[in-house]
Amino acid sequence: MRTIRSTKCPWAFVGVAGVLVMLVTAVHVFMVPILPSSLDYFGARRSVRRPRNVLPGVGVVDSRLQGQFPSDSHGVVAFRGAPWKAEIGRWLAGCNAGSSAVNITEFLGAKRCEQDCNGHGVCNHELGECRCFHGYAGKRCEEVQKLECNFPSSQEWPVGRWIVSICPAHCDTTRAMCFCGPGTKYPDRPVAEACGFKTISPAKPDDPKLTDWKTPDPDVFTKNMSKPGWCNVDPEDAYSSKVKFKEECDCKYDGLWGRFCETPVECSCINQCSEHGHCRGGFCQCDRGYFGIDCSIPSMYSLAYDWPSWLQPSMDLPDLKNISSSPIDVKAVAKKKRPLIYVYDLPAEFDSHLLEGRHFKFECVNRIYDDKNRTIWTEQLYGAQIALYESILSSPHRTLNGDEADYFYVPVLDSCLITRSDDAPHLQMPRDLHIRSYHTLEYYRMAYDHIAQKYPYWNRTSGRDHIWFFSWDEGACYAPKEIWNSMMLVHWGNTNTKHKNSTTAYWADNWNDIPFDRRGDHPCFDPRKDLVLPAWKQPNPAAIWLKLWARPRNSRTTLFYFNGNLGSAYKDGRPEDTYSMGIRQKLAAEFGSTPDKQGKLGRQHTTNVTVTYLRTEKYYEELASSVFCGVLPGDGWSGRMEDSMLQGCIPVIIQDGIFLPYENVLNYNSFAIRIQEDDIPNIIRILGEINETQIEFMLRNVRQIWQRFFYRDSILLEARRQKRLFSEEAPWSVEVSQLDDVDDVFTTFVQVLHYKLYNDPWRLGILQRKETGLPDICSKAS
Repeated sequence: MRTIRSTKCPWAFVGVAGVLVMLVTAVHVFMVPILPSSLDYFGARRSVRRPRNVLPGVGVVDSRLQGQFPSDSHGVVAFRGAPWKAEIGRWLAGCNAGSSAVNITEFLGAKRCEQDCNGHGVCNHELGECRCFHGYAGKRCEEVQKLECNFPSSQEWPVGRWIVSICPAHCDTTRAMCFCGPGTKYPDRPVAEACGFKTISPAKPDDPKLTDWKTPDPDVFTKNMSKPGWCNVDPEDAYSSKVKFKEECDCKYDGLWGRFCETPVECSCINQCSEHGHCRGGFCQCDRGYFGIDCSIPSMYSLAYDWPSWLQPSMDLPDLKNISSSPIDVKAVAKKKRPLIYVYDLPAEFDSHLLEGRHFKFECVNRIYDDKNRTIWTEQLYGAQIALYESILSSPHRTLNGDEADYFYVPVLDSCLITRSDDAPHLQMPRDLHIRSYHTLEYYRMAYDHIAQKYPYWNRTSGRDHIWFFSWDEGACYAPKEIWNSMMLVHWGNTNTKHKNSTTAYWADNWNDIPFDRRGDHPCFDPRKDLVLPAWKQPNPAAIWLKLWARPRNSRTTLFYFNGNLGSAYKDGRPEDTYSMGIRQKLAAEFGSTPDKQGKLGRQHTTNVTVTYLRTEKYYEELASSVFCGVLPGDGWSGRMEDSMLQGCIPVIIQDGIFLPYENVLNYNSFAIRIQEDDIPNIIRILGEINETQIEFMLRNVRQIWQRFFYRDSILLEARRQKRLFSEEAPWSVEVSQLDDVDDVFTTFVQVLHYKLYNDPWRLGILQRKETGLPDICSKAS
């Protein structure tokens, strides 16, 4: 990536400085992009522990690989079309490509659960413990919980103070969800949020309607056809306009479809239960003998009925149809490739309950299903967490044998947790100060307590081989101190070298007030061990069919493009000065191409630069018609890097000291530009000085690696599921299936893990005792 700063120094000095920078880069292959904020790494420590900007093992790759795979003039060693930083690309080219499968012994659990969880949960046969459905608890799932929809009532708040689950009708206390209930024609129709309360008419014609949360609306139960009802409204009569209905009522809960929730549909579950169960509201109810969040883990009991194709049975199997009262674990052999990942089957409150109890079907998932059970992809940027999780669970890199595992994935779904933190009273934590980031920290800490107490793996390495995903706006900034040794997957790579505190403008996510004894003093991102992953972007069949990422230079007529919220100076803009750390506001003040509230354009507005807040249906087309596209933060990260790459536009990154996806492993000089925040007024001059040869070079690299910013593997998993149900493929399935079979997000993630595995000195003693499937040149790094 080119890092550019305006200067008044003589060109001779710049040349010398450039040589020095190249020398530093050669030694510190993973250094922060070269800009003053990142050069703080070489300065004095101020308020945050400064991470060395080098992944373990840099510089220890066998010298023979250096001869075989020299770097180019940009410091790149290419591997599978991507411009990697030299040491990583060299190792991957020589070692990852040549790795062979190894035989791994898998242990299939045989522990029973008491009373088979009473039909209200799924037995984890590895631990012999029940994972109970939402609203059930106890060792045998024998306890029926009472999860209220409402807070206690008072004279001021007759139904209780507002919360998402607030309910003036019938509360399903196993899920804290509100329905019409007994005595109505449609008892299972949701009465969610504003539906059940009086509406306050706007004072002015253009003002929005408001909700009186203190006054329930009895008309939702009316049978009077002249009043806008809900619970007794017949869908056919409403569709034909024979009756009125309340427009504030809709079908928010998952599993229901239609304007009046008249059609039951498939819910969103992880991997849709892997053909070994069915999805009940977000929780997989598994077939006999299978378990795991997606019913993908076989046990000794399932083998009597079905032997998974990826397992080879051992020669000393017990008689599976006559299992004794003291069962033993079954051993089976599977062909695998390292790195091997063990996925914890956590208690349901960390994942399945968060899905099953969703009050809004679009929350935290990357897909839902329509009235024909066809896939509808969501625009939920946090859906990356679900996509990666599904790919890991379905991957040949997954192992059920923790003793053979190279990494351990801890699947807390923070994207669901944060969006649901105000959903219902039972999710409240008095100690979290009503701060969602603090609330999330406590959940991760409870997950840490669980795996440290129930499994032997954490204490072997103090968690250094564990992986946690923090998908929310400021990533792992609020990770509990106990897990900081682990690898963090994030979308927000803030090293805290410049922006040292919480950068969000939304108070409930601000982590500055989290007590030190809970969070500790870690940065938000440590490039030596962590990785920034792309956000979720739904498959757009039209954009793929048009191959927008491949649009040539002569069709890109806009020099610079940015479309997004520009702050309080513009209509509907965020009012906080701290939104986007003020960066978007500075850009708009200089180059705004749409008038602000005062009717003013940016000071330097010009015809070939677009900086606007106006949403457009041609957003992807406009990106694909641009040479350079702005990558600026929002409340933490935004999805602009992914938008740029997927439309073939050269990213221009303006956020000092904050890493973008793969920036500590790929050579960003080859396909992106970094400009300092202080140089915003000089952007257009700087971009105009880049010659056409360099532009073509960077566009070509963007075209080669755009799928590394796309969750193709997870999308194809869903395409295969849909093909089993329907003879006719959906347009998104057709287009994604026809893409070139090149590396996507998941493949890139695995490649990074593979490199780290053999280039981290503390792992070498462990690896020497395992079958690696690698030539000696790769496994002797020290």
